[in-house]
Amino acid sequence: MTSYHEVGGINHVDCGNLPSKHAIASLCEDLLQLLFPGFFSEEAVSSDELQLMTHELVAGIRQRLNLEVRRTVRLNGNTEPAESEGMVCQFMLALPQVRALLQTDVEAAFAGDPAARSFEEIILAYPGLEAIAIQRAAHLLYKENVPLIPRMMTEWAHGRTGIDIHPGAEIGTHFFIDHGTGVVIGETAQLGHHVKLYQGVGLVARSLAAGQALRGKKRHPTLEDHVTVYANATIVGGDTVIGARSTIGANVFILESVAPDMIFALGEQEHKVQVKKPK
Repeated sequence: MTSYHEVGGINHVDCGNLPSKHAIASLCEDLLQLLFPGFFSEEAVSSDELQLMTHELVAGIRQRLNLEVRRTVRLNGNTEPAESEGMVCQFMLALPQVRALLQTDVEAAFAGDPAARSFEEIILAYPGLEAIAIQRAAHLLYKENVPLIPRMMTEWAHGRTGIDIHPGAEIGTHFFIDHGTGVVIGETAQLGHHVKLYQGVGLVARSLAAGQALRGKKRHPTLEDHVTVYANATIVGGDTVIGARSTIGANVFILESVAPDMIFALGEQEHKVQVKKPK
């Protein structure tokens, strides 16, 4: 008890409940079932059962998520249940849009990986697809300014996949992470359509002493359409833009923008070089 009195900054007592990590994990599992019907359920799902199964999943997710959102809304000093219910309602209504985006992500993975044998293999066995599915759902709650829960969702996916995508990142259609382990995408990163990343890629902020003073500012890079970034490349800073159709080679550290249609890589003497892509 002495420690609890002397080290009080990491206690949460005499307060309302925080969102439950166990509950968020269970919600993420149910969201995968809802987004990919028949893929993450223990039993086969027939088209005759699909409507009933969907109604049950939606009702269960909505009820449990509303409880967790209500707990987080209290952290901002608001105890009105209507606010949390409205956030959850908007979230549920937007899930069909997430499914449409995920269809393009599966298509991109299949088109971009000759090792892929089927859409089923991608959905069940590709960690990048699971990570982006949870991130796209969490992004909806992030845009509704729901505290804590979006980050808890993406950290659940991070723990399962080794891929760390902040719920604030804005990601276009046809997104593909090949292999995936160690990929990090920061909160204010912006990715266009048809972006492809390999393992170990970091889209990160420049480390500055300003710390919390940078909150809300653009800190992470922008990748325009049809950009490919190879393994272990690190791209740094909110002003850094990788132009459309450019390719970033492996193991580079980039602090500056790259023009469209370029190849940025380590040359023979380990110097970074930009060369125009051949037409």
